[in-house]
Amino acid sequence: MAIALVLAAGLGERLGLGRPKALAELAGRPLWQWSVDVLRRAEAIERIVIATPAEGRDGAALMASVAAISAGEVIAVPGGAVRSESVRLALDATGGGGEDDLVLVHDAARPLVALDVVEATLAAAASEGVDAAIAAAQVTDTIKQADGDGRVLRTLDRSGLWAIQTPQAFRRDALERALDVPAEVLAEATDDAWLVERTGGCVVIVPAPRENLKVTTPLDLQLAEMLLARRQATPGDLSASA
Repeated sequence: MAIALVLAAGLGERLGLGRPKALAELAGRPLWQWSVDVLRRAEAIERIVIATPAEGRDGAALMASVAAISAGEVIAVPGGAVRSESVRLALDATGGGGEDDLVLVHDAARPLVALDVVEATLAAAASEGVDAAIAAAQVTDTIKQADGDGRVLRTLDRSGLWAIQTPQAFRRDALERALDVPAEVLAEATDDAWLVERTGGCVVIVPAPRENLKVTTPLDLQLAEMLLARRQATPGDLSASA
């Protein structure tokens, strides 16, 4: 059994829309719907929970959107102040589960996720000895490390560097242990796999295309719309949103 947690608690201030990022319109649909539609097509996923902004009109607006479009098939719950707190709250809302159950965490802001990436990430997380599997694109730019004054300290070997994305899939017991930490530790996490890493868990990479981009700025939204239009114009492309 697998459940999917979709993180949609961001307010999208850099998009400048005055409403939650997940409600930004992309090709005629709210942003959150694109990735949820893909997750609903994954055979292993039995339940989907969306973490919305914690309170106020923003959270209520997103909850209303989810209820209206998903017809009750997707649960929406208030998220937390930081990313991993939202994951913990969404996971709590699913009730109990077996230690071998899988939990897939995905950002609503990545609307171009492909079904084959979702399924490959779940399969990797289910492998023996693995606690988590994370989608990522190999870094192609030269990466330099600099100090606070902008002075270059070293050039890093990019052959072993990956730009981390979502989805990220976890064994449920590993994720629950990783999330059972003080609030200040949760606040440090920029991705949930780091919490598993710090407990000594085994995390593996699942190669994913760079097109699985995160919408943060208006330019990202325009690029996502262009990529969706190209994808939908390609006959027989069933790997992404329907």
